[in-house]
Amino acid sequence: MAKPLMVCPRFDLQPGHSAETPGLRRVQSPEEVSQVFAQTRRNAKTVEYCAELIGPGIRLHHGKVNSKLPGTATQMKWHQDFPFEPMTNDDMITCLLFIDDVTLENGPHEVLPGKHKGSTHSHWHDGVFTGAVDDAITDAQRDKIVKCTGGGGAACLIHANLLHASARNLSDQSRRLYITACYAEDAIELSPNHLPCTLTHVLVRGEASGRVRCTPYKMELPAVPKATSFFAQQEGGDIG
Repeated sequence: MAKPLMVCPRFDLQPGHSAETPGLRRVQSPEEVSQVFAQTRRNAKTVEYCAELIGPGIRLHHGKVNSKLPGTATQMKWHQDFPFEPMTNDDMITCLLFIDDVTLENGPHEVLPGKHKGSTHSHWHDGVFTGAVDDAITDAQRDKIVKCTGGGGAACLIHANLLHASARNLSDQSRRLYITACYAEDAIELSPNHLPCTLTHVLVRGEASGRVRCTPYKMELPAVPKATSFFAQQEGGDIG
């Protein structure tokens, strides 16, 4: 197992976390400390699916386990992933592997299908990188929202420019996801990786081409979270 390369805490805790009311909401880069996750990020069917869509060469950008314990307030505001991790091209997919059953009650991902083909929206507001788009962008499209549910072991693939969010877990069941972000081998990162680890940029499919592919777009660069993760950015933790 590679020596860990964490520059932020491994565990991201919900504000108000305590022994009586636990609030673990993320484990950063579990591949560094678990052979199970290290093998999964390379051998899961999701990697094959990514290769079919954006391959054949695929690299790992980062991995994490997102957790919504029963009754916790963790939620994600509407956002796109690409403004957090700009590359020279947008052939990038976030793979969600369901560890638990994901139901309508325990905080499933919500997506706006087809919006990955549209604009890359600003995630900055009043000079602060909030990690979320303006509410007006999604309020006008709420009738088109699809909620991504499925049993444990199911998977959901999200393009880096797809608008998505998730609500609180209002059930008595946990909702945990193993999430890996994979990108086309011929893309190069344009801003600091906010979740760097020893496996960042490792080839998980195909071979290195020695080329870079660039596609035209304009986008504001992100801000690396001052706190543990982008959850804090969405909560206003980077203000001040």
